[in-house]
Amino acid sequence: MNDFPIFDGHNDTLLRLLHDPEDMEGLFFSETAKGHIDLPRARRGNFCGGFFAAFTPNSDYDAEPEKYLTKNGYDIPLPPPINQMSALNYTNTLAANLFKLESVSNGTLKVVKNAAELEHCLNSDVIAAIFHMEGAEAIDEEFNALHILYQAGLRSLGIVWSRPNKYGHGVPFRYPATPDIGDGLTKAGKNLVRECNELGIMIDTTHLNERGFWDVANLSDAPIVATHSNVHAICPISRNLTDKQLQAIKESNGVVGINYAVNMIRADGQFGTAISLDEIVHHIAYIAEQFGIEHVALGSDFDGTTVPDSMKDVTGLPNLMNKLRLHGFSDKELQKIAHGNWIRVLKNTWKD
Repeated sequence: MNDFPIFDGHNDTLLRLLHDPEDMEGLFFSETAKGHIDLPRARRGNFCGGFFAAFTPNSDYDAEPEKYLTKNGYDIPLPPPINQMSALNYTNTLAANLFKLESVSNGTLKVVKNAAELEHCLNSDVIAAIFHMEGAEAIDEEFNALHILYQAGLRSLGIVWSRPNKYGHGVPFRYPATPDIGDGLTKAGKNLVRECNELGIMIDTTHLNERGFWDVANLSDAPIVATHSNVHAICPISRNLTDKQLQAIKESNGVVGINYAVNMIRADGQFGTAISLDEIVHHIAYIAEQFGIEHVALGSDFDGTTVPDSMKDVTGLPNLMNKLRLHGFSDKELQKIAHGNWIRVLKNTWKD
């Protein structure tokens, strides 16, 4: 499977490493049993890089889903909005740690800022990391922070992480439910879309509610992207995308990175992990067959969610590729899913 280096739409590895900053380098460059990604396991899993998210959590948010399960599903409360300066400080810390990893990696990891650098890494056995922000809370409405972060390397931005902010409204973690919940983007959110287009920052619609999604679709001149979302027709959780949204992504020449979160894969929306990789294949195949192979990729949410036991961690990726091959995908199609579709979208989005 070495012909198919896997570039991934989303991980929260920076957040996991932050919890043990004294041993951050050891946790990433040495093999451990912690989390989903470290360099040795990434090598074994043919993981060639991805979007490394900077996410600012609420310090007192308790999101244990078992507390909210009922016979009819669940509706997990969202935390309140967070302060812009605290979010900016947290984002700066995570970004600094990403650049620290790059500086001590001896050339094994590079923070990429354009498509040429990304392709070079894929061809050179170097882990390619894209600096991504999950939620725009750190951005002031004058966009000063956005421009500074862009100069530092920010190349991808999710407008929200489910909780509301000054730019838009996310979806709750609710099953069964539609993503058509709440208002669309605010005036500031629409201005943010335009500013990201001007800079060439990829806009991620993941976690955004449906009205906000349509605002992005109507405003943006770049492909529509959802870095770690799945198919609502298979699993009707509010976080997943409807067929109308998937059609809009297709029409924009965009892409969806399929999330490995068990409750977003399973048709029943439950949290049990004893499921086959075929469940992930089902979502990939649905988009490929209904909307085209060019519009589906991988977006694991490693280190940020609960994945199937059959995946375990990044070392399970070759098994997923084998499952996709057994399903009937050709080598050319597997290359598109593994990394080709991400490269195409970024070439059509980034401006440097």
